[in-house]
Amino acid sequence: MSQLSEPLNSAHKKSDFSCGKEMLDNYLHKQANQDIKRKLSACFVIKEEQTELIKGYYTLSNNSITSEDIPDQIRKKLPNSYKTIPTTLLGRLAIDTNFQGQGLGKLILIDALKRSFELSKTIGSFAVIVDPIDIDAERFYDKYGFLKFPDSGKMFLPMKTIGQLFQ
Repeated sequence: MSQLSEPLNSAHKKSDFSCGKEMLDNYLHKQANQDIKRKLSACFVIKEEQTELIKGYYTLSNNSITSEDIPDQIRKKLPNSYKTIPTTLLGRLAIDTNFQGQGLGKLILIDALKRSFELSKTIGSFAVIVDPIDIDAERFYDKYGFLKFPDSGKMFLPMKTIGQLFQ
């Protein structure tokens, strides 16, 4: 399976994107290019081939969590010497309102997980972390097996689990 997405570039029509969540729209319109230039995150888009309209996007960046954040049943399998655990942050994921309800959210999540898994082969990453923007996002990630951290609204999917999808 090849990647469905490509890195955000100037040919993409960012200003036409609207997912119905102002924070996610504003990020793409105003901040994504700056974050890319500063190497704070990478932004990937799925576009409509003929028009360059962005159907959806997601961002990835390096991240870490403290070992205390990980549920006990998983933490006990990790070396005690790691006080922080390397992870990948799936910071944003949004689908344009014109393309919602067509299964694109699932496809773009799979694309992000595949990219994260491939990167974990060269740069260590224990899991993909998300911080759902609202209850709908939380339900979305829950449906795909993301686990809740015990003491925060964040969720994670272990890279070992993700690897089982692609091997």
